Amino acid sequence: MSTPTPLDDSMLVENKYFPGDIAWVLASTGLVWLMIPGVGFFYSGMARNKNALSLILLCVLCGAVVTIQWFIIGYSLTYSTNGNGFIGNVDHAFFRNLKGNPSFASQRIPDILYAVYQGMFASVTPALAIGAAAERARVVPLLIFVFVWTTLVYDVIASWSWSEKGWYAQLGGLDFAGGTPVHITSGAAALAYCIKLGKRHGHGTDEFKPHNVANVILGTTMLWFGWFGFNGGSANAANLRAIMALTSSNLAASVGGITWMLIDYRLERKLSALGFCSGAVAGLVCVTPGSGYINIPSAIAFGIVGGTSCNFAVKLKHLLDFDDALDVFAVHGVGGICGNILTGIFAQKEVAALGGQVIRGGWLDGHWVQILYQLADSCAGLAYSFCVTYIILFIMDKIPGLHLRVDVEAEELGIDDSELGELAYYHVDRLASLLNSNYLNNSTNTATTMTNINSGKLPIQPGTNQYILS
Repeated sequence: MSTPTPLDDSMLVENKYFPGDIAWVLASTGLVWLMIPGVGFFYSGMARNKNALSLILLCVLCGAVVTIQWFIIGYSLTYSTNGNGFIGNVDHAFFRNLKGNPSFASQRIPDILYAVYQGMFASVTPALAIGAAAERARVVPLLIFVFVWTTLVYDVIASWSWSEKGWYAQLGGLDFAGGTPVHITSGAAALAYCIKLGKRHGHGTDEFKPHNVANVILGTTMLWFGWFGFNGGSANAANLRAIMALTSSNLAASVGGITWMLIDYRLERKLSALGFCSGAVAGLVCVTPGSGYINIPSAIAFGIVGGTSCNFAVKLKHLLDFDDALDVFAVHGVGGICGNILTGIFAQKEVAALGGQVIRGGWLDGHWVQILYQLADSCAGLAYSFCVTYIILFIMDKIPGLHLRVDVEAEELGIDDSELGELAYYHVDRLASLLNSNYLNNSTNTATTMTNINSGKLPIQPGTNQYILS
């Protein structure tokens, strides 16, 4: 009879954890991952059709690059317990020493689960930022930038906000799910990126309109759904606080969407689908830092302020003359700042206590100085992210082979074709070829040609660049 192999300590820890909490954080991890392609579809729909595919792909690639970075060094730099007030160390590089230990954030879940969950936050943040570089950034340098930026910017700000020894956490700052580490950080990085790249060719003369608002709506619904795990999962437990955060997020998104749409209606007398989607995201951004600290009615204020402030912030790029192609700074930077300030007003001790956390509350609880803490973190995150991002981009642009921007010809052709060699809409390219040919000059063939275009029956003649016309 063989002798049973003794189990090590890491295999005897199941009874330490709560299956319900593990299940909820696992589900939230999947929900937050869904936000990555959600950002891609949102950005893709807002861009021109010749850049649609690249934006979806870049967001997914951000997830892949950051997943690798997070495994190698990112989680350790952010959350190792032996670091300082700004950054951790390499104790947990390659996810070492995580398997059998409970998370510092909650003793009810294992550290490895918390690491994977927080890796989704790290992945979605640069995906948000790259929207400002849309339609003119080279793909390979952008991906290298994402790896470096996550290490030098995101990991540092997330560490000072959420780790045990972070200076902002020690100060008593309140950021439930990423007002500064995710939104202000990505907004500031987006601003630096678009300024360093310069304006798109044709900016100020050509009309850049969203090519597919249906994609924007699809992206919005994916983001909205994923945000339930983003904010609700940040409770790190299946408890009443998670329900409060989820409910507040849903309400803020709804109010923000309608607020933005009504502001646009005042000017244009049209109910804009794009306006509703932008406002819903603005409401979600704004409520992110406070979602686990506020009572549900307060979410209405977050939605109204988020939708209004971000709507008017979009005008900043025209006033200050920079080309933030997809309004990342206006929605995420400004929305994150407003959310941090409102958290300093509306945070309440009774809500935090639902998850076992003791806080001094915000202005509603008589702790007015909390607003100053929130402002300090907002300013620090904005300044650090903008300055370090710009320095990274400046250095990269000087390295041979890593210049950041495509040339004018590639930009006119579109990033999809020039950088990927693939298109999101081959039928649009076919139609453009036909409209530029002499074939449509023969009116008797027009109806047949358009029927074939709509049905997709236009194969390419082998060995040529010509379409076979029925």
